[in-house]
Amino acid sequence: MNNLPSNKKVILFDGVCNFCNDSVLKVIKYDVKNQFVFTSLQSDIGKEITQYLGIDTSKVDSIILYEPNVAYDIKSTAALKIMNNFGGIWKLTQVFWVFPEALRNIVYDYIAKNRYKWFGKKDACIIPSKEIQDKFL
Repeated sequence: MNNLPSNKKVILFDGVCNFCNDSVLKVIKYDVKNQFVFTSLQSDIGKEITQYLGIDTSKVDSIILYEPNVAYDIKSTAALKIMNNFGGIWKLTQVFWVFPEALRNIVYDYIAKNRYKWFGKKDACIIPSKEIQDKFL
């Protein structure tokens, strides 16, 4: 995994999920410290990363936050760690750390299971605009 930027955290997301794509655009908006880059789970680099990490995406249907050469997180822990990097009102989300991970993930899994039904699905992964293209691997 030498081709990943060493000073960035990689967010792997479901590229065909409307909710996931909207969430990526929100992260880009609030990532004022420019800490994150993105790739879809369906992309070649996304598959390479999940294979390298030993994550079976047919069993782990989740956002993945990967900090190269450090660690990775999935589900609610990944989401909370991402939001922890934002200021303002986003700091309120940190209250969810008081709940055990298993309980947080029950809620996460419920949303993940219903995301296509609630928010819809695209036929293909997001194609980033020129303004945000450098944020995608």
